[in-house]
Amino acid sequence: MSRTASKVDWASDRRQRRADHRAHADYTGGVYGSMLAASVVIGAGTLGSFPRVELVLLLLLTSLVFWIAHVHAELFGARLARRPPDRRVILRVCRDEWPIVKAAVLPAVAIAVSPVLGLEVQGALWLALSVAVAGQVGWSVAAAHRAGASRRLVATTATVNVLLGLVIVVVKIALTH
Repeated sequence: MSRTASKVDWASDRRQRRADHRAHADYTGGVYGSMLAASVVIGAGTLGSFPRVELVLLLLLTSLVFWIAHVHAELFGARLARRPPDRRVILRVCRDEWPIVKAAVLPAVAIAVSPVLGLEVQGALWLALSVAVAGQVGWSVAAAHRAGASRRLVATTATVNVLLGLVIVVVKIALTH
């Protein structure tokens, strides 16, 4: 085989690996985790004043519980019917579902730093909710971009997620007034 042919094969293999990676890049957990974080913030806000530490723990622990549930469902749902998962598969599924937890980190950080910003508890809740909605939009845009979507489709997914975020905000307003 000539050097040119091997370079072409290598470049083709590299393009294929990138395409495969894009096809398997799934940010669903990030979008889902952001919506989960927003829901936790709304739920906590309707129950009254929470100490900030409790709300940070509630956000992070809830996301961990949902991450475990998603990993369990992925590993032991349809996968077990085909064959028992090995260590490599378990680690991949854990990694693939990790965006559920990652999506709760920034809203938790927003709650944690809210006293430095001079925010009362309600202000901290609004900040965390805003961060969660922004994360939801960001994860969806990243997913669309990573999948190779057109600019129009990326804009559409951003718009849909902004509208979903506004619905979440309306629910918070309705529940707190």
